[in-house]
Amino acid sequence: MLAYAFSTTPLSAVFTALVIRAGFRPEVAYADVARPWQLGFQTPASPLREGIVAFHDDLRRFLTLILCFVGYRFAVCLHRFGNGSHRPVDRLVHATTLEVVWTIVPALILRVIAVPSFSLLYSIDEVIEPLFTVKVIGHQWYWTYEFLDPEVVARLYNDSLSSEGGEDLLFTAAGSGAFDSYLLGEDEINAGAGLSSIRLLTVDNHLFLPTERHIRARVTSADVLHSWSIPSLGVKVDACPGRLNQTSLFLRREGLYYGQCSEICGVNHGFRPIGIVSQSFFGGLTPTALDVEPLLTTLQALAQE
Repeated sequence: MLAYAFSTTPLSAVFTALVIRAGFRPEVAYADVARPWQLGFQTPASPLREGIVAFHDDLRRFLTLILCFVGYRFAVCLHRFGNGSHRPVDRLVHATTLEVVWTIVPALILRVIAVPSFSLLYSIDEVIEPLFTVKVIGHQWYWTYEFLDPEVVARLYNDSLSSEGGEDLLFTAAGSGAFDSYLLGEDEINAGAGLSSIRLLTVDNHLFLPTERHIRARVTSADVLHSWSIPSLGVKVDACPGRLNQTSLFLRREGLYYGQCSEICGVNHGFRPIGIVSQSFFGGLTPTALDVEPLLTTLQALAQE
């Protein structure tokens, strides 16, 4: 069966089989998703997301102090000059010093907040020289992924095999490296398909990416406006027809990350999730659209052995 999986698609089947070889099992996959009654953010998995969460926490401290101070002064004014205090206001004067203070202090606070805010904003737009590029295409209602540097993908896979001491699966770049990613229904999830069992988030083909590597994602759309959004990675890029938007990805840890389209794109807008798997080595590509069903059937059988 393993030989059949390798012969089905020369580029994608070998990669997915390496995930199974490495011990990546659906039942133990750690998934970054929203939890019931969750109040905070998902655990950051990229430097960009860590910066966003850190800036949020710092900003919340400022807001808490301002709220406490303004609330205290408001309560004091109500206590001293409320209807039950019987303390009339004798005269109304201008306090020039006070007016200067309550104008300068907020301006200084905004200046302190602006420095890390602009740094984070520029870091979001910065694209470091990537190891390879992934093209993301939004459709009604599924995603298409295409690796634009198949020779780099092949080299990464060969390097991972060499480090394991194996040479039986070395190969050169072949195949298109493109595949579609659809939502799995509940019946398919219950039957054991997919790498997780999360309702409305599990997909048939995940995007496999390496950790600790700079990756460029180019996002576009084939029909209407979409938005490629993964909360754990701090990524939210609009997919516009006829336009290429790009962002940089850098995954710090292994895991299974899920996102959803964040732009209302039609009747099935809520049924087109995004699934990403990160590995310490380059774990692999998922099958191409032409060979999805026979290859997934084979790999699922291998995973259960």
